[in-house]
Amino acid sequence: MTTIDDLIRLVPPPAEPVGAIGDWQRVEADLGLRLPADFKALIERYGLGQFVDFITPLTPFGPRDLLVQSAHRLLDSERSFRRTHPDKCPYPFYPEPGGLLEWAATDNGDRLCWLTGGEPDSWTTVVWNPRGWYYEAHDLSAVEFLLAWLNGQVTTSVFPDAEAPTPWFEPLIERDQVYIKLSEGKRPYPERLRILRDALAPTADRGGYDDGEGDRQDHFSATELGWNLTYETAYGHQIRVAFPPHDADRARTILFAAVRRMGCKVLTTTTHLGQPTWT
Repeated sequence: MTTIDDLIRLVPPPAEPVGAIGDWQRVEADLGLRLPADFKALIERYGLGQFVDFITPLTPFGPRDLLVQSAHRLLDSERSFRRTHPDKCPYPFYPEPGGLLEWAATDNGDRLCWLTGGEPDSWTTVVWNPRGWYYEAHDLSAVEFLLAWLNGQVTTSVFPDAEAPTPWFEPLIERDQVYIKLSEGKRPYPERLRILRDALAPTADRGGYDDGEGDRQDHFSATELGWNLTYETAYGHQIRVAFPPHDADRARTILFAAVRRMGCKVLTTTTHLGQPTWT
């Protein structure tokens, strides 16, 4: 039987999760339902954030009660469509008996829902694409589904096709984003990437893209610094970096030194909004 400890072994949780602790009795009273134990353990260990930049569990704690807010909007938001297209709505919606109740969302607009019939610890997962009104049921709890999907043991046609990177969880924290445009330099791309990652070590892969014709993206994290980076040529030769605001001076020093070792020059630095920075 899959437990939260199995997920933790695959994907280490943050040392200080955001929006992880609160009053479960209050949440359950608001919903009029008891919630599965594995979901409570998931929220308490991971809090608010994303698995592989894609799946966001809906924590009821922290700045906003995402779980209860979503639940109380669900039936009203779908009532009109169901009235017109009942054949495309095979499940009831919370608070209807046994209705779907969302426990996570994706960056693609999909929903991960419980089918809330029976005892909470027996609830299974329905993956739902609200745009195409396509549902896919999996006889798995929240934690079981996450672990199986991250392991590549379960796939779903609801999610977009993507090569699964090494699994990670990203807690929600404030980060500044800076784009560093670079001259080309004489070293080949793989060598420049190695120099950059050595300067930020230890690092962990977060996926990438290579069209085989020179356009590449390599996403990785500087794990001890808590920075996320992309080195790429796909949208111009640049480094994209996201870091906590208090690390701005440190990021500039480390990255500018790495660029010099890569044999390149910094051409411009801008925020993700296109505003000049680090001049």
